[in-house]
Amino acid sequence: MNKNDLIAAISDKSGLSKTDAGKALDATLSAITEALKGGDDVRLVGFGTFEVAERAASEGRNPRTGEPITIPASKQPKFKAGKGLKDAVQ
Repeated sequence: MNKNDLIAAISDKSGLSKTDAGKALDATLSAITEALKGGDDVRLVGFGTFEVAERAASEGRNPRTGEPITIPASKQPKFKAGKGLKDAVQ
């Protein structure tokens, strides 16, 4: 399912027009992004939790030369599925 398919599904289930469903989806994704940028977690009970995970700096190797390189520390978005979502998929 891509974004357009998701917008169509939201439109069908909610009775919103596709334009309004697209705006609602964009607003939802924007709100989640802004919360994560601000260092907050987003918890949707029964669905899951969006959070930011810290990755420590590490040593790696250049696959072409075998030369050691330093991989810098970074922040990565992470999603953990909730019980309701896990049960629905089973």
